[in-house]
Amino acid sequence: MSIFCKVHDEKILACADESLIGKTFSKGELEIKISEIFYKDFKVDEKKLVKLLKGFDNINLIGKKVVGVAIKENLVNKEKIKKIDGKPMAIICRV
Repeated sequence: MSIFCKVHDEKILACADESLIGKTFSKGELEIKISEIFYKDFKVDEKKLVKLLKGFDNINLIGKKVVGVAIKENLVNKEKIKKIDGKPMAIICRV
């Protein structure tokens, strides 16, 4: 499974599992669209993703693979992961 990432304004990193791109998920009143415009710019492997995750302070992640990498690298707490329509998502904000 591939991973897509996009950098916004040189400050925000958005990453998603490829299989989620173009889909919309909801949970109650919450809805999230995994749009190509926000998430799809360049494809990365797990090694490159780790470097990117460590290099940004504001990160938006969705998908089992990308969130799993963040957990494995101790960048997010597994207990704090939210799910929308069964898809794990996390936001990292370092100050």
